[in-house]
Amino acid sequence: MIVRHFLDWIRTAPAGKRAEATAALARAYLYSDLSPDDAAAAEGAMLMLLDDPSPLVRRALADVLAASPSAPPAVMLALASDQPQIAAPVLALSPLLVDADLVDAVATGNEAVQIAIASRAGLPRSVAAALAEVGTPEACLVLAENREAEIAEFSVDRILERFGQIPAIREALVARDDLAPATRLTLVAHISATLVDFVAARRWLDAEHAQRIAREACEKATVTLAAETSSMQMRSLIRHLRTSGQLTAGLILRALLCGNVALFEEALAELTEMPVERVSNLLYDGGNAGLRALFDQASLPPTTYPAFKEAIEAMREGGFMIEPGGPARLKRRMIERVLTRCENEDVGDLAPLLTLLRRFATEAAREEARLFCDELVAENFADDEQFEAA
Repeated sequence: MIVRHFLDWIRTAPAGKRAEATAALARAYLYSDLSPDDAAAAEGAMLMLLDDPSPLVRRALADVLAASPSAPPAVMLALASDQPQIAAPVLALSPLLVDADLVDAVATGNEAVQIAIASRAGLPRSVAAALAEVGTPEACLVLAENREAEIAEFSVDRILERFGQIPAIREALVARDDLAPATRLTLVAHISATLVDFVAARRWLDAEHAQRIAREACEKATVTLAAETSSMQMRSLIRHLRTSGQLTAGLILRALLCGNVALFEEALAELTEMPVERVSNLLYDGGNAGLRALFDQASLPPTTYPAFKEAIEAMREGGFMIEPGGPARLKRRMIERVLTRCENEDVGDLAPLLTLLRRFATEAAREEARLFCDELVAENFADDEQFEAA
């Protein structure tokens, strides 16, 4: 009876009043203890209101019903296909929409629709993949910022391929903690390439110098990331480096001089196509003959062999790995030993290797100085706090 009076009244009421009454009807349907007949009548009334000429009425219906699992499915599907400003809350919140509904809306909707979907909590991978493929830059940014969205590795790669030049999208992806190591390195490479182009265009550095600095920064980031990568993901990371041309002798030598033995061994295992256990045995039990055999099979540049040999010997002797910084920071004493021994070698042209080792030594010295200064500041701060407390 109440619904019948509502339908009679709504035919002549102004749009604003109709919207208020529609919201009240929707709330009554969700939260009041209606009889089955009244509930059926209310659902029928809401279905009729989908044809109301005023978007205010349909938006009022969407706002009330959007997040409810008890809303009538037929009403929700109709609202999800309405004008973007009406569909948005439903697409962003409704638990009644399945993945196929959302994928279809991504493909056919405008930017506002895509943004609403990208903001959904717990967004599944299939919908994220659709957004990565056809979403606008703003929708992909919202997706990247949505920490509850499940984004597959290939979807992140696709976003980078389409919009990697947009700083906000790169920053949002970098801030995610669910990226695979290989994907994170791809992101670092995008950022480095952008910085190189920017610096070269401003003529702050010549292109070659800027590219060398960026390459060394990427190598440093790679070793740092590898130090935080689980053993289960390490081989995948190494294969990505090899496929992308980043598994160079310089990177492998940096890993060894940082004491990142896991990265060093996995790199040799990948290049020699041997099990990592076999590589480890040859390195530590096979003497220099085993190392040389590994080195040759890995097809590393012959002029870099003296540095690898001296670094492995230093590792075998021990004592060089206890410097601060963990497996992500170059070990200064180890580098200085390798550099001194290589300077006395008489094996071809070692000038490029010596130049690389000197750069490593400079970087290690600077890192050591920063660490020392940080410790001094921390000690002074602690002393000041004790003095004030006293």
